[in-house]
Amino acid sequence: MNHIMLNQELKIEDMIFPMRGQQVILDSDLAKLYGVETKRINEAVKNNPRKFPERFSWELTNEEYNELRSKFSTTNLSNMSRTNPKVFTEQGVAMLATILKSQTAIEVSIRIMDAFVLMRHFIVENKDIYKSLNHIHNQLIEHDEKIHYLFSKFDKKEQLFLPGETYDAYSSIIHILTKAKEEIVIIDNYADKTILDMIKNMDAYVTVITSKRAKLTSLEVEKFNKQYDKLRVIYDNTFHDRYLILDRKEVYHMGASLNHAGEKIFSINHLKDKMIKEHLLSYTCQIMNEDSLTV
Repeated sequence: MNHIMLNQELKIEDMIFPMRGQQVILDSDLAKLYGVETKRINEAVKNNPRKFPERFSWELTNEEYNELRSKFSTTNLSNMSRTNPKVFTEQGVAMLATILKSQTAIEVSIRIMDAFVLMRHFIVENKDIYKSLNHIHNQLIEHDEKIHYLFSKFDKKEQLFLPGETYDAYSSIIHILTKAKEEIVIIDNYADKTILDMIKNMDAYVTVITSKRAKLTSLEVEKFNKQYDKLRVIYDNTFHDRYLILDRKEVYHMGASLNHAGEKIFSINHLKDKMIKEHLLSYTCQIMNEDSLTV
């Protein structure tokens, strides 16, 4: 037994890992080092509860256990039981040595505590490297979150854009407009040439309802239609808010004008309330000189 326990091929350092801000070792790894069954280790804790406060030893939560299985595949997690495994801190190992009183247990405990000390010195000596790696890790997480944030915006009923997210806002608006198969109605009192750039590659016919004070001039509309022939502009001051209407069915409320999207915080909402849509389409119908618009 002594030969097995003191065999230098058993790398105790590989059995130690961080958990709850401390370095710990699994009960099953301790049992392997001591040459006993895991239940013997746990019985020692169960029979001496006052000697093992939670800062010395604790049972892993389901989250901790799953995290351990995913990150530390080399640890001894093959012995399945009805309860999650326990872990021991350096103090817990020292306390365990006072219960397992054999000469082998004492020698093994000394080796384990030496390994804890070695790991602690290693961490201190390489703290700058750990800080750098942690910084890189956090940057990667932040990068992944930004990518997820961008893609999560598409096809949602509500979208929020922060200052500076001009391209994201522009892409989302284009994505919405391309859903129209036959007709797009853009209601925006501050319409300008930006709208022309957005719609020039659209297949649908486009009607823009905008204020008489808008920067979209009749000359620009005339030149645009000479090439694309799919734009109608109605100058009207009925609307205050901005809307996108697709095929007289889908309605989106815009918190900002298309030419200012991304400059300040604003949202795009896909309107679902049938009554609101009916009223909005009815007023739009009157302005466009049609008899009715159905939802």
